[in-house]
Amino acid sequence: MLRTDVAGIKLWLLWGACALVGILSAMIVAYGNPGNMGVCGACFLRDTAGALGLSAAEGPRIFRPELVGLVLGALVCRLVRGPVEGRAGAHSAVRFSLGLWMGVGTLVFLGCPFRMLQRMGGGDLNAWVGLIGFVAGVGAGRQFEARGYTSGKTAPVFFVAGSPAWLLAVGGLVLFLTGQMPYGPGPADLTSKPPHAPWYIALGLAGVAGALLSLTGFCAISAARQVFGGPRRMLWAALALIAGYAVCSMVFGKMQISFENQPISHRDHVWGILAMALVGLTGVLAGGCPVRHLVLAGEGNNDSMVTAAGILLGCCLAHSFQTVSTPEGTTYTGRLAVMLGLGFSTTYATLVVLAKSREQRITGSV
Repeated sequence: MLRTDVAGIKLWLLWGACALVGILSAMIVAYGNPGNMGVCGACFLRDTAGALGLSAAEGPRIFRPELVGLVLGALVCRLVRGPVEGRAGAHSAVRFSLGLWMGVGTLVFLGCPFRMLQRMGGGDLNAWVGLIGFVAGVGAGRQFEARGYTSGKTAPVFFVAGSPAWLLAVGGLVLFLTGQMPYGPGPADLTSKPPHAPWYIALGLAGVAGALLSLTGFCAISAARQVFGGPRRMLWAALALIAGYAVCSMVFGKMQISFENQPISHRDHVWGILAMALVGLTGVLAGGCPVRHLVLAGEGNNDSMVTAAGILLGCCLAHSFQTVSTPEGTTYTGRLAVMLGLGFSTTYATLVVLAKSREQRITGSV
């Protein structure tokens, strides 16, 4: 009975922590961030790349302290929990490529899976439609895994070898606070163009969110996996996050249940579904959603940092090649990019499965 009670308490703590992450995300929006974008791994990587001058001038150029908060929050949580070691060594080049296509898919849909959950909580019915593609993409990835696909296993490395993510995060924050960021508003700029919460609020709230996400291990990909069976702890955690975001949005008067006039959203549903199928599939193949990779990078996982770098490049290229959607819908190049991404991902996963099958046949015949 005691063991059951302890397990039940842990479940409620998990769900409560994820609900709090949803509340924190809604608060960042209430303080000035774009609509339903309290935390978005892909979009904020893209925005920060723009502030550094790494992406096309047409894209947003604003340093997002939320990225620093997620990384440092995860690092602090990991340090508090005990001995820390870095991780590295699992198919990094492939993870980078999958991250690139993940980034492209997020900007066709207009948000990473984490923002999708916030859009759902904020009443954006288009996001609920996109959820269909996301779950389907994760389901396809599970089928590849069932046939032998693996993204490889990371190996322990010295902690200093796993530290680049938070060193870069701190470096970026120092550049921002000292006014050395090439583009975008500085720390004293409280205007709403582009929309942003005050930096210290964004940093603080995202830092708490990063610590909670590290503590719970929450990942939108893991939640979608549980739609197909097994323990559904993470799936309920995702629903708790949506509920927390929804309640806070209503309190701040940000809730709007509709398909029309949603912030940074479009109604091109077929391509929204396909874009999120690409994000779900690449997320499974690469081992996590964009926000999860940022959290893992903060904990010292170099493979996740490489994946996040791929996402960043994919988002930058999306603006260079104009694959980014607008509130009016998707673009021709965006639709083409989604099909190319799906083709790349399925081809790679199929080749891995065939190679594993051949290896097993050879091993079995020896």
